[in-house]
Amino acid sequence: MKRSRIPLVTMMLCLVFFYLPIVILVVNSFNQSRFSSRWGGFSLKWYEKLFADRSIWFALKNTAIIASAATVTSMVLGTLAAFVLHRYASRLQKLHYTLVYTPLVVPDILMGMSLLLLFASMNIQLGLTTIYLAHVTFCISYVAMVVLARLQDFDFSVIEAAQDLGANAWQIATGIFLPLLAPGILAGGLLAFTLSIDDFVITFFVSGPGSSTLPIRIYTMMKHGNPPVINALSTLLLVVTFVLVWLSQKLNVERSTA
Repeated sequence: MKRSRIPLVTMMLCLVFFYLPIVILVVNSFNQSRFSSRWGGFSLKWYEKLFADRSIWFALKNTAIIASAATVTSMVLGTLAAFVLHRYASRLQKLHYTLVYTPLVVPDILMGMSLLLLFASMNIQLGLTTIYLAHVTFCISYVAMVVLARLQDFDFSVIEAAQDLGANAWQIATGIFLPLLAPGILAGGLLAFTLSIDDFVITFFVSGPGSSTLPIRIYTMMKHGNPPVINALSTLLLVVTFVLVWLSQKLNVERSTA
């Protein structure tokens, strides 16, 4: 009986659908022509304009600062929230679960408008601080979700054994609890960092003058008709992403063979 080629063909079509736009973007970043509909020759002028545009690097700096700060805060608060939800049982736990998981299902535009109204009612000036608070609001839920899944398979008998051997609370937390939860915490942190650095809708509502992030800056460049520079910026981000993934895979292989 011959094997069906339908799964292979379907997989190839899906790969082409996913990666062909990326290939076109990278090729057009070296296109001399301003318009991607025709090839005007190989050129690096869009990369020169990219490195000369200070506003893009200023937006990138803001994005990195906000994403890093929101990730660290979310990792701490999300881990504590997951531990409390898993460890303690009460009648209010269903309400607590609802409060933690609500940002996961609420539309971004609704959350952005709500946070904007909140900051306006409290007379808080829009800027990097409001963007940071908004990102922490939805990043906590993702960290809590990942860490809570890790806690469901956690063996608390290890902690009881450490207590029997005379370990204090600090030794248990730093020597046993956090190292065993570290994969879940880091996974939640990476997810929060990715969502924060990529967020546009919520950031658009709560950002103020001088607090433009990279997604907002790219949106502004698209409105003013500057796609070649965006192609160059996207290509650089792709290179950085692939290098980080390659290094991660290499480290995992070295650890498995060690």
